[in-house]
Amino acid sequence: MKTEFELSNANIPYGVLHDQILSDLKYENGELIFTFDIEIFENDYTDKSVYKKFKNFKKCEMKISLDNCEDTEISLAECIGKSGKYKALVIPIEKLIEISKIANYISFYTCLTNGYELEIKEYSDYVQPNTALESGDLDANYFQHKPYLDDFNKQKKTHLVSAGTIHYEPFGIFPGKTKTLKALKNGATVAVPNDTTNEARALLLLQDQGLIKLKDGAGLTATKKDIVENKKDLAIKEIEAAQIPRSLKDVDIAVVNGNYALEAGLKVNKDALATEDADSIGAKTYGNVVAVKKGNEKTDATKALIKALKSDTVKKYINDKYDGAVVPLF
Repeated sequence: MKTEFELSNANIPYGVLHDQILSDLKYENGELIFTFDIEIFENDYTDKSVYKKFKNFKKCEMKISLDNCEDTEISLAECIGKSGKYKALVIPIEKLIEISKIANYISFYTCLTNGYELEIKEYSDYVQPNTALESGDLDANYFQHKPYLDDFNKQKKTHLVSAGTIHYEPFGIFPGKTKTLKALKNGATVAVPNDTTNEARALLLLQDQGLIKLKDGAGLTATKKDIVENKKDLAIKEIEAAQIPRSLKDVDIAVVNGNYALEAGLKVNKDALATEDADSIGAKTYGNVVAVKKGNEKTDATKALIKALKSDTVKKYINDKYDGAVVPLF
């Protein structure tokens, strides 16, 4: 059995750094992955700059790659790594997982992590995050969908690319004076956003619910002029997107952007009569992406960020926090 610790990408020097409590152990693609809850102490560092850099770390991972695992007994082996000789535990996978389940605390003299310190900067507009990314003041940003990113590159001559799609904010049909879609009467009033992109997504959602039919190929440029079938003669009322939640009392139903529904206190999972599906053209096109400078899509830091954002922990947080108003696309 060959065991090899992944030392090459370690960003924290190893030594007596912190206490570790094993919080998770899993086996994926030939690797045992240990996840530790950690606490770092200033007194353990002679170089205080290192402590300041990593003091906020709360978790670390340690990986052991396993090839030709045939051992049946636990033993201690001396291994050679890039940083020299070290001791490694040789143990069958099943046995190690069995032991981990009954262990309350595991302490290692050395621990490795390939984590990165994440500094978050907030912006109040949609221009500065991209100009800062282009200039190198940011390593990544996360606020925009791909069509906006492509248009920004075209208009500003920037060189930004998507490193991964994380979530979308689904449009929802919300009740106004009419409380269900089945109860809609002929001539009912339907509020939709008045800008081209958002109106098209609203009309596509209405089409998905069988309320209207758009001409072939209308897609994400559709307007109400592209409606070719409207059996209930619904009156499509175009309203500025941010104002639609306030207009619910004046219309029968309304199609509301996910972010504006959230701001208005509307519960997508509870209040919406229908929502955009994750497989819809709107969700696939307008999912929010992590943007980076071209050439940085595959750096270790970018891959670590995408891995973190697509983790089960983040997925659970999004689902619990936003209750359907924000939906993971992973």
